[in-house]
Amino acid sequence: MKKKYIFLIFFVICFLGITGLVVSNKIQPFDDWIYKMIFQIRNDGLDFVMKSITKCANTIPIISAMILILILLPKKEKIWLGISGASMIAVNTIIKSIIQRARPDHLRLVKQGGYSYPSGHAMMAIAIYGFLISYLASSKLEKKQKIIFITFFTVLILGIGISRIYVGVHYPSDVIAGFCLGIAMEIGMISIRGYQNDKNGSK
Repeated sequence: MKKKYIFLIFFVICFLGITGLVVSNKIQPFDDWIYKMIFQIRNDGLDFVMKSITKCANTIPIISAMILILILLPKKEKIWLGISGASMIAVNTIIKSIIQRARPDHLRLVKQGGYSYPSGHAMMAIAIYGFLISYLASSKLEKKQKIIFITFFTVLILGIGISRIYVGVHYPSDVIAGFCLGIAMEIGMISIRGYQNDKNGSK
């Protein structure tokens, strides 16, 4: 079995496991413990940084990023990016409507409605910036350039996830689950894309 399928199964299992813990409310002590630590380090400077980072996965920045990426990407990659983003939104909306987990009632630094589980921002960060990582990894850029860009987008993805917890609109388990599901879906998308490219290349 290829490594990517092993990772796909791993992240799916992780997501299902976290979902079970959320539904049974057994993960709440972990979430509360993380929040207690966050409250101890909050300060005005860090508040500003985290609120700025979390905006990178808001609707307008994501749409702007998608438009810019769509302009720069080859035609066939544009379609896959669109599919990635649309599928993440659809799956996130469906799961949220099923689980219906209320958002944290801790002190929030930003306004946010809707349900909490899983984090849509975490999933969209994977859909857009994770897509860029997979694209850059297989691109013809020099190795040093790849490392710089991939590191930047990886840090951005993690920063978005952490910021959603810090600003008080998601539990840690929401973000972790969002990353697990987003990565699993992205691996699936990469696999389908690779299969389709191989199929077209063999014609």
